[in-house]
Amino acid sequence: MTHAAFELSRPIRRDTSVVFASPHSGRAYLPEFLGAASLDEHEIRSSEDAFVDALFAPASLHGAPFLAASAPRAYVDLNRAPEELDPALIEGIRRVAHNPRIASGLGVIPRVVANGRAIYRGKIGLDEVHMRINRYWRPYHDQLQTLLDESHAQFGEAILIDCHSMPHEALDAVSSHNELRPDVVLGDRFGAAAANSVIERVEAAFAGAGLRVARNTPFAGAYITQHYGRPSRRQHAVQIEIDRSLYMNERRLEPNADYEAFCALLNDVIAEVVAIGRPVAQGVAAE
Repeated sequence: MTHAAFELSRPIRRDTSVVFASPHSGRAYLPEFLGAASLDEHEIRSSEDAFVDALFAPASLHGAPFLAASAPRAYVDLNRAPEELDPALIEGIRRVAHNPRIASGLGVIPRVVANGRAIYRGKIGLDEVHMRINRYWRPYHDQLQTLLDESHAQFGEAILIDCHSMPHEALDAVSSHNELRPDVVLGDRFGAAAANSVIERVEAAFAGAGLRVARNTPFAGAYITQHYGRPSRRQHAVQIEIDRSLYMNERRLEPNADYEAFCALLNDVIAEVVAIGRPVAQGVAAE
């Protein structure tokens, strides 16, 4: 099923409470957006979670729905609240209480891409902002909420796996020279977004595939994990950040020589994560 705001892959038979979603892998770059940007098409893709939609596409073959955004993160960030508006970018917005994401240029309409490079030459209008939110942000989140509601109705719980990638250099500040850096960082808002039994099983799935896993540092989860993670209501949200260097050339934005092997490895991980939400495992997952 295709929609202007997202692509939804449903399994032939849905047999798990797990829902996979990728809010940052969209790459439908509109010509008018690129024309208004001060960056070229390659530079503007530096914030994109390239290939994450392809990496997690097997989820629907294992019995779980997979929701992937169409709009690029540089155009509208689906992992921000719609109220996170940047007065340094958007005309007619008053400055509000300090928000570190907005201050760094990473509000719902980003002002910069990776390494702080400015997207625009000047400001954009509030009408344009509302159009992007209504056309792309709201349909994606409406569909995501529908999928979670369906999980609750069918299985009595919902487990959201929020799929992302991270630049290899993102871990430079948190990894010492004699410490092996993680391949995967799981974020559950330090336990606020998912039951410990859920994140332990997600971690075990990645670790069982030979990947080094860390939790919450340096990525604990942003708007999506915070908004949808309600373990007391049997709704769990776990953010997954995968080191891009494991499967792609970050400079060229191309798959590297390990891409196919990593896809095969991740397929097995996805199968393990899907199993967390099957009825036979629900008693464990919802503890």
